[in-house]
Amino acid sequence: MQTLPQNAVLLIIDVQEGLDEPMWGSRNNPQAEQNIARLLAAWRKTDRPVIHIQHLSPSPDSPLRANHPGSEIKEAVQPQNGELLLHKHVNSAFIGTDLEQQLRRRGYNTLVVVGLTTPHCVSTTTRMAGNLGFHTLIVSDATAAFNLVGHDGRQYTAEEIHAVSLATLSGEFATVVETKTLLATLQ
Repeated sequence: MQTLPQNAVLLIIDVQEGLDEPMWGSRNNPQAEQNIARLLAAWRKTDRPVIHIQHLSPSPDSPLRANHPGSEIKEAVQPQNGELLLHKHVNSAFIGTDLEQQLRRRGYNTLVVVGLTTPHCVSTTTRMAGNLGFHTLIVSDATAAFNLVGHDGRQYTAEEIHAVSLATLSGEFATVVETKTLLATLQ
């Protein structure tokens, strides 16, 4: 893997307390937040840009609704002064926010996407980033998925959902990488 440009953005999506609620079911990649924190520390150490995305659900029953403890960003990845924090209300971080304008105005062309969850907000944002022409990488072990039930009642494990989600992104929308590989390019 080539060295990332100095202005490669770490885009941290929806790493929020409410995604620990039992209602979501079983999850894969229990180390995802730890890997995100490792990447965040490396980004800060090398003075690269970080953008945080926080989902504020319009649903009154969602643990991610505004002013609910579940909407809080997890301690391990809390934004620091100077790091942009954008609020979204749908799956894509590009819809209803000025994310694209912020990136273009600052000349940021490379996005490294991490966060929760792989088949939903991470995937939707990654697809749009690729479609908008950004060089996009998604970090496989710094994302995670939950078990899902299909329209036909078939049950899919979190690992199946995660793997298929990454497979649908790989090559066409993004390059799939691992934390270890990415960290090695920053040193």
